[in-house]
Amino acid sequence: MLYPNTLEQKLGFDKIRELLKQACVSPLGQDYVDKIRFTDNHQLIDKLLRQTAEFKQIVQFEPDFPSSNYIDVREQLKKARIEGIALTEEEFFDLKLSLRTIQDCLRFLEKRTERNEYPFLRELAGPVTVNKAVNDAIERVIDDRGHVRDSASPELARIRRQIIAEQHNLRKQLDSMLRMARNNGWIPDDLSLTVRGGRLVIPIAAEHKRKIKGFVHDESSTGQTVYLEPAEVFDANNEIRELEYEERREVFRILQALTDQLRPHLEDLKKAINFLAMIDFIRAKARLATQLEAGMPKVHNRPFVSWSAARHPLLHLSFQKQGKKVVPLQVRLDEKQRILIISGPNAGGKSVALKTIGLVQFMLQCGLLVPMNDFSEMGVFQNLFIDIGDEQSLENDLSTYSSHLTAMKQFLIGANKRSLFLIDEFGTGTEPGLGGAIAEAILEDLNKSGAYGVINTHYTNLKVFADKTDGLINGAMRFDGEHLEPLYELEMGRPGSSFAFEIARKIGLPKGVIDRAKDKLGSQQVSFEKLLKELDIEKRVFAEKNMEIGINQRKVAQQLAEYTALKTRLENEQKQLINDAKQKAKALVQEANQRIENTIREIKENKAEKEATKAVRQQLEQFETKELKPEVIAETKPKEEYELAEGTIEAGNYVRIKGQTAVGQVLAIRGKDAEIGIGDLKSNIKLNRLEKLSKKAYKEATGEENKPRMQGIDMNEKMMNFSFNLDIRGKRGEEALGVVDQFMNDALMLGYPELRIVHGKGDGILRTLVRNHLRTYKEVARMADEHVDRGGAGVTVVQMR
Repeated sequence: MLYPNTLEQKLGFDKIRELLKQACVSPLGQDYVDKIRFTDNHQLIDKLLRQTAEFKQIVQFEPDFPSSNYIDVREQLKKARIEGIALTEEEFFDLKLSLRTIQDCLRFLEKRTERNEYPFLRELAGPVTVNKAVNDAIERVIDDRGHVRDSASPELARIRRQIIAEQHNLRKQLDSMLRMARNNGWIPDDLSLTVRGGRLVIPIAAEHKRKIKGFVHDESSTGQTVYLEPAEVFDANNEIRELEYEERREVFRILQALTDQLRPHLEDLKKAINFLAMIDFIRAKARLATQLEAGMPKVHNRPFVSWSAARHPLLHLSFQKQGKKVVPLQVRLDEKQRILIISGPNAGGKSVALKTIGLVQFMLQCGLLVPMNDFSEMGVFQNLFIDIGDEQSLENDLSTYSSHLTAMKQFLIGANKRSLFLIDEFGTGTEPGLGGAIAEAILEDLNKSGAYGVINTHYTNLKVFADKTDGLINGAMRFDGEHLEPLYELEMGRPGSSFAFEIARKIGLPKGVIDRAKDKLGSQQVSFEKLLKELDIEKRVFAEKNMEIGINQRKVAQQLAEYTALKTRLENEQKQLINDAKQKAKALVQEANQRIENTIREIKENKAEKEATKAVRQQLEQFETKELKPEVIAETKPKEEYELAEGTIEAGNYVRIKGQTAVGQVLAIRGKDAEIGIGDLKSNIKLNRLEKLSKKAYKEATGEENKPRMQGIDMNEKMMNFSFNLDIRGKRGEEALGVVDQFMNDALMLGYPELRIVHGKGDGILRTLVRNHLRTYKEVARMADEHVDRGGAGVTVVQMR
């Protein structure tokens, strides 16, 4: 049920119909625009939306789809039903072009079958057939200029050949007469043969017309030239006329036979033309969706509203022409919070928000894509009631307030759990105290009915009622209390102030008048309005602080992750060094034992001969000196003195802290201080506490020359170089998805809870591509637009699980 009967006009859907008609290329699609109706059939709505979404892809990415010759031939098909009737050449030509377009559309969709593209459009084309015999017959008879071909019948070919021959002979005779008359000065040089009444004639000066015997068919507007048919060519012209009559009769016979051949297939042709009409209509919806940057949200078969970045369609198009952007609407209504009470200052956007909700919901249930983020969710309502403007009538003796109460009566009668009602300026039109009380009572009954709704109001008692009543939620149109300017943003969860005194002060109303008004209003109401204004300012300040805190928390988390990774790395390296040292020591001990055993065996074998024993002992001492002692010294006595370099210390030099073994590299010089990097740490130290080292000494101190290369993934380096903000603007789709995959892999590895992907706004193609791809990651919890001040729809914020 829709109420009132002027609902379409009040919401502006009549203008949407006009835009759709303009997007159609023929009356075929325009007739379907007139048939658009509101429906609560979830299955039908889903089907219509998917058809349009598929065609939107075609409009954007398939330029070879047929776009011409959407000709309305329904009247020709009706005419062809009558026995004995023959369609004309022009009518058959229109039918030929229409059938050609239909076949091109069918071929286009058939080619996409293997790739399983456009399943809903292919389903629409399923029952459509064009009989090949009929199509071939039309092609055989009608040429590409819309005339019957000479080859349509042997008789027609003979007649046309004879006509050409007769016309050739006739023209030869007349050309001869024309030259004779021109030589005699009877005809000006610039005149030639012409046709009058279907007969070839000679133009001749009026004073010489009796010098050639014949029949005058016409004269010029000045009367100085007459058009004469010489008597000598009477018979030739008559012969041509008779042949033309024969040609006309033969053409009629051919067209009548072709019409008879067409007649048994009229039902199939009617379905084919209806398919062409549907294609024109759906393409018009897709074109409008492209203009509106509209998409297909998830649709539930129950009342539900969870919209992100919804925009008023007509306002969007108007602002688009002016190069401006519409402030998007974020709204959610569910079983726990069904009715939204919007308050705020006049001209703050309350009525626009209300009409946006009504028009967008109506569009969806008419099968149109809607201008909002495609991850939004929408429900289906059975009834839609609106009270916008007034229905006052002199004929029915209705005042403004009476018209509002009449609407409220209909709302209370028809409202149920599948109803959506929209009320603008609830309770106005009568004495405020009484109007507020009646409005609160009506709102109480509407809440009991389980209906969903959105109400605009200035009444404080309704704001208070919404705050303490289950099923209701307050909402405010945001207002810059410092500069007294509307922000046109809907904020749910709190009431809004009317800012009446502040606006009055801004426009220059005398201070005394404003102060007296405050006294008359009473301290309680003034304090309430003041509190709302202060809350609005404080909330904005705290939102900025929260943003700063969030950034700092992410930095702390990143630094903590870096510290943990560095600590783990150092512990692993320490364990590795100890293990290597143990292995090396074990090998040395084994080798030493082996040499001792060999020495003892050789002494025994040589029976303790003095020279041989001496030689063996020398070999053992050489092994001890060469293999063991340097290693022990290197392991137990690390070198502490390094080669110093001369000159002043500058950025990029290697340095050591005096009296310590710590070495590092100078990152920057700031006056008498230097910022140095020691490993992964940075520190500021006085220049006079530093000693300049050579590069060779630095490498010896840090062990870079002998440092084993790490294999695999350097987590510390990844953490240092990783940014939770990815910019893919200007990249092509495939390239962008590759970058996003790498970005997501790194983020998952490092455990980042929140990411930002900057894709820009444009036509929304890259944004849709990226978000659809991100849905394939089970680790992604949700996606949302960034705050409008930080990029809005041009940035996707990704929350990880």
